[in-house]
Amino acid sequence: MILEKLGIYWLAFFGIIIVRYFLIAGGSYWFFYSNLGKPFIKRNLRSFPPRWKSIKQDAELALFSAVFFALCAAFIISAYDSGLTRLYSVLDQYGLWYLGFSFVVVLILQDGYFYLLHRGFHHPRLFKWLHHGHHRSGDPTPWTSFAFDLPEAILQGLFFVGIVFLMPLHFITLIALLMTMTVWAVVTHLGFDPFPPSFFRHWFGKCLIGPTHHSIHHRKYRVHYGLYFTFWDKLLGTHDPNYEKEFLE
Repeated sequence: MILEKLGIYWLAFFGIIIVRYFLIAGGSYWFFYSNLGKPFIKRNLRSFPPRWKSIKQDAELALFSAVFFALCAAFIISAYDSGLTRLYSVLDQYGLWYLGFSFVVVLILQDGYFYLLHRGFHHPRLFKWLHHGHHRSGDPTPWTSFAFDLPEAILQGLFFVGIVFLMPLHFITLIALLMTMTVWAVVTHLGFDPFPPSFFRHWFGKCLIGPTHHSIHHRKYRVHYGLYFTFWDKLLGTHDPNYEKEFLE
């Protein structure tokens, strides 16, 4: 009975994740790589046009990753049904203020977790086994956003599996976090930058990782390991010192 219920949850979440990927990543690719998106492009970050072979490889990796991500989601909901997680559905339980507070806290925790993992993935002894698939396409496209080797997908998925047991989270917050992660991953892998240079001269823009910031990582490998924010790279010495000079002047 438990396995049957887990299987039903897995099938449902696998479908949701696949639809989400093709709608957001595929929709972004269709928009920005057609004439419709040209007015919104401030900077072309690509060295060469996207190749169908690379897009196909990225989509295949994303599909394999979705298998495990759906399993994580199914496990979380099954654990919630059994009263084992700290997920909750009643807004008054912690107050409306806690929705925003917990959202920001988890973003910061996830960013730190991702930074440490991502930096470790680029160790010469680990890169081939854990992260090579994500860099196989060279210049990224929106399809690259969730193109992960299975070990990387497992380690990334375990963050959300762990956080629901450690910290009270409303389902609204959890869904908002997952959507933010999806959208921002697509944005940073656009291959184009829709933001004007002035945005990244602003204090808020300097804190965020955008397409230009992440494209440098895909070119140089040894810098810019963060997910959402630049402060881990700046604090731990992996921020490209030529970032502002090379791309923003």
